[in-house]
Amino acid sequence: MITQFLAASQPVPAGPVVQWGWLTITVANLVVILLMIVVFMLALVLPFPSSREDEDR
Repeated sequence: MITQFLAASQPVPAGPVVQWGWLTITVANLVVILLMIVVFMLALVLPFPSSREDEDR
């Protein structure tokens, strides 16, 4: 039973890594960061929904 617990607690490999100068980041984290930037930019560009009453003014 102890060997099963020890086998289950082994760390999972991080996956592919991108290195650029002093910056080292996993591809998964890079994708998440880029998606967050895209969503932020869309939030700045897309108009905020308004009711029809606001359009008449």
